[in-house]
Amino acid sequence: MSVSLIAARTDAPQDARQVRSRNALCGALLELLQETTFDQITIREISARAGTGYATFFRHYPTKEALLGDVASEEIGTLMTMTASMMRGQDRFGAILDLCNYVDDHRKLWTALLTGGAAGIVREEMMRQAESIGDESQCPDWLPPDLALRIGVSSAIDVLVWWLEQEERYSPDRIAVILERLVIGPIMDKLVAGPEPI
Repeated sequence: MSVSLIAARTDAPQDARQVRSRNALCGALLELLQETTFDQITIREISARAGTGYATFFRHYPTKEALLGDVASEEIGTLMTMTASMMRGQDRFGAILDLCNYVDDHRKLWTALLTGGAAGIVREEMMRQAESIGDESQCPDWLPPDLALRIGVSSAIDVLVWWLEQEERYSPDRIAVILERLVIGPIMDKLVAGPEPI
């Protein structure tokens, strides 16, 4: 059983100096991700950008993937909040478009999170957080809620991963249409008024 990214953060330091160092490391990684890919970033670069010593990094994180996990848990929380409003709101397409714009505005970070070395951990955390906001009452009797959630989240992630891997830049508007027509619409519309099982 894997440890969630959020659970990994519960041991965060309470000392003000340690909190500042940890925040500086997270901020440095976010800045560097705007400039280059995660695989090209070194721990020395992160430490230098954060204004901390190289050894300080290892007092907080065993690897750069662990630091990415710390950063990712907060970003995933933001994305899951947007996803929840997408499932519950009246303007479903507007919420999908907001989500796509958010991913596009933070493209290097989400590319690192969803296509880099920590992609498996990030996917697990997205699923874990989605389970905590899921609404089982929307599922018809024939569909196990955990299966509906798994298919919906996995499909949405797969569309985002595909988008982030494309050399040709598709607009957030186009990806929002794809998500609505291929993933969200069919799932949500079938959940509300799906056919009875044979």
